[in-house]
Amino acid sequence: ACGGGGGGGGGGPPPPAVVAAFKILDSDPKVEGILVNIFGGIVNCATVAQGIIDAAEAVWGGSPKVPLVVRLQGNNVEGAMRIMEGSSVKCILGNDLDDAAQKVVAAVANK
Repeated sequence: ACGGGGGGGGGGPPPPAVVAAFKILDSDPKVEGILVNIFGGIVNCATVAQGIIDAAEAVWGGSPKVPLVVRLQGNNVEGAMRIMEGSSVKCILGNDLDDAAQKVVAAVANK
């Protein structure tokens, strides 16, 4: 799981586009799992991770209704992983795209 740690993040308000995307996915009963795959070049993955956490907390209170798998790669990915692991958001981390895809399929099959 991503989180398990106590605190929420709180880097300010979540990015509106991420909140909107999560709300769209949340409103569709056909969605059985969510895979967020971010491959950032100069974008700081820690900033992206905090945005995902803040949006998940805003939309689901940190506990998505369907499995949420997150794969991050790029600038400051180590910091991003620490942020994700320390959050209270219930999600699964993928090491690469293949791993993340396998994890979301397995999580959907097991729910």
